[in-house]
Amino acid sequence: MAKIRDRTEDFKDAVRHTAVSLGYNEAKLAAIMASFIIHKPRQRSPFTKAALKTLESIGALEQFMLKHRKDYVDLHRTTEQERDSIEQEVTAFIKACKEQIDILKDSINNEEANTKGWLGIKADTSNADTIAHKHGVVLILSEKLHSVTARFDQLRAIRFQDAINKRIPRRKVNRAANKNTSSVDSSKTNNLDFMEPDEIQPEPLRVQQQLLDDETRALQVELTSLLDAVQETETKMVEMSALNHLMSTHVLQQAQQIELLYEQAVEATKNVELGNKELSQAVQRNSSSRTFLLLFLFVLTFSILFLDWYS
Repeated sequence: MAKIRDRTEDFKDAVRHTAVSLGYNEAKLAAIMASFIIHKPRQRSPFTKAALKTLESIGALEQFMLKHRKDYVDLHRTTEQERDSIEQEVTAFIKACKEQIDILKDSINNEEANTKGWLGIKADTSNADTIAHKHGVVLILSEKLHSVTARFDQLRAIRFQDAINKRIPRRKVNRAANKNTSSVDSSKTNNLDFMEPDEIQPEPLRVQQQLLDDETRALQVELTSLLDAVQETETKMVEMSALNHLMSTHVLQQAQQIELLYEQAVEATKNVELGNKELSQAVQRNSSSRTFLLLFLFVLTFSILFLDWYS
């Protein structure tokens, strides 16, 4: 068995002698020899740069959520305004990432439309593979953004649930207070019935007290109705958050189904191209067989005429 010999040094010597013969100076010669050791990094395409930028944005969003997670969930660490500002910043982050992903999708669709040839058939297979790779990159970015938004939806549901739990005990306390005030008012009226005529308050003061009590009861009823409305609104917001999370999950499933359909479409296009090649070959074989048949009939006819003439 022959031994394998490393001819790298011989190749470098040949390159050095050729460069010297072509008049290269020492600086150019050193740059050429260094290119064998240190390769220049490949230039990234605009799509790759945009995808990496989108990935960095999603990573920054995830770090921001991890940093402010306790501030957003814990009701005793920050105020409602600060939590609302955190939510607005996260929403702006998510919107910007979605816009970047949409731009990537539009660039892929434009490139795919430009590479289609006659009758919508792709002429270059390598370009089709590149477009499929870009679709995969966009799908990975969409899944990454979906996972981050799902975490934020969970934090938002926790915040709303804590707010609801905080409101419910207050409502019970207000109802107990209303019962106590009503019992006190009834006891006061009973005491007034048993008081002596000299101890009864004057009529104007009693009327003013009655008006204040009526206004107090009306305010309590209004506040109770407002509390019920707020609780119902918060419950609806929690339900909307859950529905939003469910909708985003279905959108992700649809994206996966679209990716599967795209792969099947690429495979079907390849099959159509192979079928066209087979049809063209069949047409060529048919034309060649017709030519051979005509030539055979011509030779046979000429042979019969020749034999008839000869006889």
